[in-house]
Amino acid sequence: MKFGTKAIHAGQEPDPSTGAIMTPIFQTSTYVQEAPGKHKGYVYARGKNPTRTALEKCIASLEKTKYCLCFSSGMGAADTVIKLLKPGDEVIATHDLYGGSYRMFVRVFSNYGIKFHFVDMVDARNITKFLTKNTKLLWVETPTNPMMNIIDLTVCSKIAKKNNLILAVDNTFASPYLQNPADFGADIVAHSVTKYLGGHSDVVMGALCINNDDLREKLAFIQNSCGATPGPMDSYLVLRGIKTLHLRMEKHCENGKKIAYFLRKHPNVDKVFWPGFPDHTNHAIAKKQMSGFGGMMSFTLKGDKLEDAYNVVTRTKVFSLAESLGGVESLISHPASMTHASIPKEVRMKTGISDSLIRLSVGVEDGDDLVEDIAMSLQQ
Repeated sequence: MKFGTKAIHAGQEPDPSTGAIMTPIFQTSTYVQEAPGKHKGYVYARGKNPTRTALEKCIASLEKTKYCLCFSSGMGAADTVIKLLKPGDEVIATHDLYGGSYRMFVRVFSNYGIKFHFVDMVDARNITKFLTKNTKLLWVETPTNPMMNIIDLTVCSKIAKKNNLILAVDNTFASPYLQNPADFGADIVAHSVTKYLGGHSDVVMGALCINNDDLREKLAFIQNSCGATPGPMDSYLVLRGIKTLHLRMEKHCENGKKIAYFLRKHPNVDKVFWPGFPDHTNHAIAKKQMSGFGGMMSFTLKGDKLEDAYNVVTRTKVFSLAESLGGVESLISHPASMTHASIPKEVRMKTGISDSLIRLSVGVEDGDDLVEDIAMSLQQ
């Protein structure tokens, strides 16, 4: 079954009681049992809900994995992965990862005796320099947030398997339409479902996709025990959003390419970071791993002045100044003061997140309107 067909039908059958073509919103906290312990697979909604089950089956199908577990947020999903570890364990993570992940790793889980190494994985072989007997997990983003670095998942997988590590890949920026990390050996594929999967900026959710039965059971136990589960209404909204994922992603890619090439020619722009450029670092790897290059990008301004960046992000009329990404509407943000503000300046500067770096989530509006809006905002 092709992607677009799976997006509309996977995990979703007409409701047997009414024939409703849309999965019902099972707004219930508990389920009646015929006798103690005799039930239809549902006992209490924190553990399972039929609307969520349909969504999990759908996302698993799109990521080409056996299982999916959905969570109340992307951070709830990431939190669950780290809870597989114990004090003394070590994690090797991408050095330019999402600021919220960095904050949770450093300011929460470091307090529980888990050690994190943040490594430049543009050359994935750098990972081996940080391996110890205590290393248990590789945490990878590709493309990275917000520098759009591409990491070779095949190399990461080989290193993980050789050293008996769990390889978790955050696939939020690509979405399953553009990339399936499990095809390259990822043990866990993580998503902020809030972004492209939901696609309409109206729901917050996370997901973990898994093939291994034992790993799925461990993650599901933590999910149920700790309770970071989404409600049925949110699950319904994401199911509805996914039905147009393939259509939206095609337009995101089309508009993204138009904006990226426009920015590259603009006299006030210094550098543009977008994996679709032939000279983008690891572009060949991106072509191997991805079916398209998406609508996410970042760029810096000549002179690298904070004031100039503020002027650009506050002038746009079609691009909205906001955090998050992946919705139908175009968003513009300033990572140093917004999504990555929790990262110390000296750390973010080393990864390329300078004072003038601006991140775009290019939406599905008319591409010419988006170019005109950015052109206006860049005027001095």
